[in-house]
Amino acid sequence: MTRGVDLALHLVTDDRLPIDALPSVVDAAVAGGVTVVQLRDKRVGAAELIRRAGLLSDVIAGRVPLLIDDRVDVALAARDAGARIDGVHLGQSDIPPLTARRLLGADAVVGWTAHTPAHLRAAAALPAGTLDYLGVGVIRPTATKADHPPALGVAGFAELADAASLPCVAIGGVRPEDVGPLRRAGAAGVAVVSAICAAADPGAAARSFAHAVDAEGGR
Repeated sequence: MTRGVDLALHLVTDDRLPIDALPSVVDAAVAGGVTVVQLRDKRVGAAELIRRAGLLSDVIAGRVPLLIDDRVDVALAARDAGARIDGVHLGQSDIPPLTARRLLGADAVVGWTAHTPAHLRAAAALPAGTLDYLGVGVIRPTATKADHPPALGVAGFAELADAASLPCVAIGGVRPEDVGPLRRAGAAGVAVVSAICAAADPGAAARSFAHAVDAEGGR
């Protein structure tokens, strides 16, 4: 846990999911055991992202933290519009984490994508308290991120997690059966996109991951 946040099971929303289905999928996933929701959609503009952030804030109703992927401006604007936004997850090409921390405040959750030793060194060089966790992947190839780096597998993830100075969340093609090996490899949690968002029953899919987390003593 970090800043009181349970990192065990992240739902990252799939931008291929129709907007009219998004709230019900997120609601079911949270009820099924997701511990963090990250709104990610690179296909729409800021105004629409702010609207979607408000929808998800209403649906989640404070049950778990809501993070915005990439867009610190959207996180701030959605907060200004009354949404509960708990933080952001940033990529390597996004606004610097230190700037995000200053803008969002000491209580915000700030995650950063890291998939190379150089990324780990950059994270470790930041002042203490800048970052809360690292998103490390991909574990296996995934269609939800066409430009993803080479797949790490569990062994590659373990090497990075062992060298990291922050909790690491595994992402990229993660399946329920991967949770145990990844947790034993040092994962503070796992992040899931299509395995929940594209499931016929998102709540049941989330429960399958949550049960795998429970089996490792991770809740």
